[in-house]
Amino acid sequence: MKLPKSLFSIIASVLALVLASCANKVVLGPDGKPVDSRGRPNNPFPPGTYEHFKAEPDYPKTMKVWKNDQLLPSTHEGNSRIVISLPIQRGFLMKGDEVVIDYPISSGVPSRPTPPGNYKILEKIVDKSSNAYGKVFDAEGNQVGGETPKDVPEGGKFVGAPMRYWMRLTWDGIGHHIGPIPRSRRAASHACIRGPSAVMPIVYGKVKIGTLVSVEE
Repeated sequence: MKLPKSLFSIIASVLALVLASCANKVVLGPDGKPVDSRGRPNNPFPPGTYEHFKAEPDYPKTMKVWKNDQLLPSTHEGNSRIVISLPIQRGFLMKGDEVVIDYPISSGVPSRPTPPGNYKILEKIVDKSSNAYGKVFDAEGNQVGGETPKDVPEGGKFVGAPMRYWMRLTWDGIGHHIGPIPRSRRAASHACIRGPSAVMPIVYGKVKIGTLVSVEE
């Protein structure tokens, strides 16, 4: 039996919708992340989007930074805040509830943990050096063991570790600043929150004394 052209068109349209629906269906693996038909990691989101960045298999262990180039120019000290995630070791410059920059951080080691909580930036200094941790040199200028001022031998000197683009969170020495971040993506500081040198000047310029910083556990 020959189908009428109108009925044939309707059937074809329905089949096309069903096939498109199946093609676009996102399948999740045991860990809740998208996988393909073979169970391999799959990223269903358009490249360049934040959804794509977060759906990548190596997130949050990546050292990569994501920026929202559309929101960044309109983000300023009057509408910004910072969120630090201790579990995934990532920092977020926020404009309201929207992520402007997502970047790797390194927080305090277990013996000197970064305490979770809500803070406000108390102080901003571009060229800051630590007065508690750094390098120790003897009288001849040779670096010796130790990392605090009390370790300095007679005639020697202490040189504080650089903490550029310092944003103080507590008066007992915890802040957010440029610092080395292990590629293993682990906590490695003395309680401060380290950030990448390519990102911290931008974040620094978008906040002010009094800006909210939320450290989440």
